[in-house]
Amino acid sequence: MSSSKSKTAMAKSSDPRVAGKRIYDEELRSKFLIPAHLRFGMVVATKVLDADIGVKLAETFQENHREEVSGEPKAPLVVFVDCKGGGDLGHEIKFNLQKLISEDQVFDISVMEPFLQYGLTCLRHMDDPNKKPPISEKLRIMIAGGDGEVGKILRSLGKKFSTQKVPPIGIIPLGTGNDLSKSFGWGGSLPSAWHLAVERSLPQAAFNRVEQLDR
Repeated sequence: MSSSKSKTAMAKSSDPRVAGKRIYDEELRSKFLIPAHLRFGMVVATKVLDADIGVKLAETFQENHREEVSGEPKAPLVVFVDCKGGGDLGHEIKFNLQKLISEDQVFDISVMEPFLQYGLTCLRHMDDPNKKPPISEKLRIMIAGGDGEVGKILRSLGKKFSTQKVPPIGIIPLGTGNDLSKSFGWGGSLPSAWHLAVERSLPQAAFNRVEQLDR
């Protein structure tokens, strides 16, 4: 990737302390899961391309529903999946991740730009200023795709966060070369037992140390 003064944070794989963790552990899942009203607002804002509408409907949702998770997530995680990548695996991986985390935190990569512009803005507006750090500043992003898709989201994040800290990025390799994924220890391809590999990649993306990448 081209070098510049801008820095992108990359979650480094793999940490043996989390490599054996199972994502279906509810205690672990709670560390990723964004509160329901915030998830709802992000999804609405992304769909209608309006952060303000997302905020209003999230507030209504919060008034009418009891949250299913108490406390704040330690490592809120959003995943973008290239459903056309990896042959037929893209759609399967997206479906599997939605079951493991939440349908509202796993998206097709085609909605990446609307999410960054409207969904993330909605999240920032809804953040509790009394909680330090707020959820939007703890957010990490996982990309299931190849070098092209990873490059696109890095460029988009660079523009969106030009004067702010960029959310750390983790990778599930779904491309052909996957050079960036290899460089940061995420591997060059998914193994035949991809369900387990995907499962283990999530806590690595959320909790492993972060390295800076020149863009």
